[in-house]
Amino acid sequence: MIYDFSQETKINDWMIVDDVVMGGRSNGSIKLNAEGQGVFEGIISLANNGGFSSVRHRPEQIKVGDKTRIIIRLKGDGKEYQFRVKSSTRDYYSYLGPFTTSGEWQEIEIPLASMYPAFRGRKLDLPNFSEDFIEEITFLIGNKKAESFKLLIDWIELR
Repeated sequence: MIYDFSQETKINDWMIVDDVVMGGRSNGSIKLNAEGQGVFEGIISLANNGGFSSVRHRPEQIKVGDKTRIIIRLKGDGKEYQFRVKSSTRDYYSYLGPFTTSGEWQEIEIPLASMYPAFRGRKLDLPNFSEDFIEEITFLIGNKKAESFKLLIDWIELR
């Protein structure tokens, strides 16, 4: 288990990073609902070259071992999101796994080997994820349009 949201979750372990770091105006938040699920929601603005919101967590170093995929139980709003990992918090890039939500509870499966490296929205000419560790996980929305969003997250597992 990478992360299991519950009513005892210390939500301050998660950090919002919006496009305001580059002058944008998007606004995301993370909170717990009454059922103990993480709720990542907000508004994406394209003002000032903005257009993304993300929430990240830096767990204790997770050994990948023989695991090959990430499974996430979540409920989205029909929009596309990215799940991102970093093998080291010192890396400037992340490995991306895009997914589309259905509006219902679902289990998203992302093969680690399909996660490609990118930086600031650009795919890098480096190999896909094949690292030994995960040190950061992130959910990001940035669909190049102004929109509201809401993503409920129940748990994230490495299998």
